Amino acid sequence: MGNQTWLILIGIAIIVTSGFVISLIIELKKTVRSLNDFVKTTEESVRPTLEELQQTLRSLRNISENLTDVTADMKSLSGSVREVGSTIKYVSDVVEEITSSVAVKVSGAKAGIKTGLMVLLHNLFLKKGGS
Repeated sequence: MGNQTWLILIGIAIIVTSGFVISLIIELKKTVRSLNDFVKTTEESVRPTLEELQQTLRSLRNISENLTDVTADMKSLSGSVREVGSTIKYVSDVVEEITSSVAVKVSGAKAGIKTGLMVLLHNLFLKKGGS
């Protein structure tokens, strides 16, 4: 009877273990089915997002190319502005030189006229008073 009891206990253990394994397999099957549904749903929802992302990347590439063109135009404009600035500085220097030259001439003429008038007046008064 000792061996028979052991055999019965081993049989019961095998049946319980089999029931547990079968239950585990059923749960795993449900989990795999659920995971497959989730993957399909995710794939369906991600596909439009990926297409939109590709379109956005194309738009960004176009914007980047446009910015490159604008940058080149700005460099060209900057060069032109620099040239205009140099020309204005040159003209300003020339005008300043002319102005200072005229100012010196006017100042010299003023001093000459003033001195001439002083001498004239001085001589008139000396002759008038001395004659």
